[in-house]
Amino acid sequence: METDDAPLDSSTVRSALADVERVRASAVALSATPWPTWFLLILTVYIAVLPITFGGVLAGRDWLLPRSGWLVIMIGVIVVYLALPAVAARSWRAKTGVALRLDVLPKRATVPYTAGLPVLLLGAPVVFRYTDRPEWLFAASLTGAAVSVGFHLAFVRLHWRAA
Repeated sequence: METDDAPLDSSTVRSALADVERVRASAVALSATPWPTWFLLILTVYIAVLPITFGGVLAGRDWLLPRSGWLVIMIGVIVVYLALPAVAARSWRAKTGVALRLDVLPKRATVPYTAGLPVLLLGAPVVFRYTDRPEWLFAASLTGAAVSVGFHLAFVRLHWRAA
């Protein structure tokens, strides 16, 4: 490759830097693209089901199903949940050529989500265990599903602003 020994003028350098910045912004916007809708639906169902199944496992007596039934359902749900991000990421990478990333989201959104959601989803079954009031489970289930959809919508909004 031949190089030109002539010095570059400042307008050429600025133009090249602007092009690099546009490419970087485009890559960030693409990698910040929200998860596919099917992933959102499955994740939301998982979040809605987890407090109820965990509550069934923790119940002091058989509640709606035998404890072993709740345990089988919970193990199945967890296996699906653990495989889901890998399947979604592989599918997205094959479709777009870019890996899905959550690190582009603002920390003020992700920290409360990642800290609060486990407390909500696992705390309600513990409270149910000691109170025998299933309202805790259903409230946690509905709240978790709403938070999941809200987080996805915030992600979509961030993507549209970046694009």
